Amino acid sequence: MEARVQGCVTCHGQQGQGTANQYFPRIAGKPAAYLHRQLIAFRDLDRRYAPMNYLVAYLTDDYLREVAEYFSKQHPPFNPPQPATVPANVLERGRTLVQNGDGSKQIPACIACHGASLTGMEPGIPGLVGLRPNYIAAQLTRWRTGERRAAAPDCMHRIATRLTESDIQGVSAWLGSLPAPDRPQPEKPNASRMPMACGSQS
Repeated sequence: MEARVQGCVTCHGQQGQGTANQYFPRIAGKPAAYLHRQLIAFRDLDRRYAPMNYLVAYLTDDYLREVAEYFSKQHPPFNPPQPATVPANVLERGRTLVQNGDGSKQIPACIACHGASLTGMEPGIPGLVGLRPNYIAAQLTRWRTGERRAAAPDCMHRIATRLTESDIQGVSAWLGSLPAPDRPQPEKPNASRMPMACGSQS
C-alpha cells in the first residue's frame, strides 16, 4: 500500500499530513467513506483538479477504497496553526459562525456537523482542524458556486450560499488558526444532532 500511495504523498505528505504553507490539504485521519467519495468524485470529474483527475482516472472503486482506508488510519502530527491575518471583527465573526452559526441566516454552526473538536464525524463528514485558510476559503467558494457538489440533499451548497465573502474569510482564518486537537479521531455517527439533512451522511 505504501507503494500505491506514492502518487498521493508527493503533494499530501508522507502520512497525508498536508503541506505546511501550500494548498494541499491534510487527508490523514479523515473518515474513510469521505475520502473514498472524494476520490471517486475526482475520478468521475464531479470534482475537478487536473492533477487529481489524472492520478485516479483509471482506478477502480475497490482500489480507491483501499487508499481511503489507508489514509483514514494515519495520524501524523498536525502542522503548526497559521496565525490569522484578517481584521479582528472578521475573525470574531468567523469564530461565531464556527461555534454558534447564525440563526437569522439559517447557517448552522460548523461544530454541529464537523464535531465539537472539528475533527469530523463518521462516516462521511471531514475534519476541518489542520486545514490551511486558503484551502478552506477556496472550497467554501466552490461549494457556493456549485463547482463542488455532494450527494443530495447538498447541505454544504445550501450553507455556503448564505455566507458572504467576509464570512468565508473569517471562518477560514479562524479554523486555520486552531491548534491541534487533543483527540484527532472523527466523532461517531450522530445524525440526530445534525441541524439539517445532508447527503454526506447517507
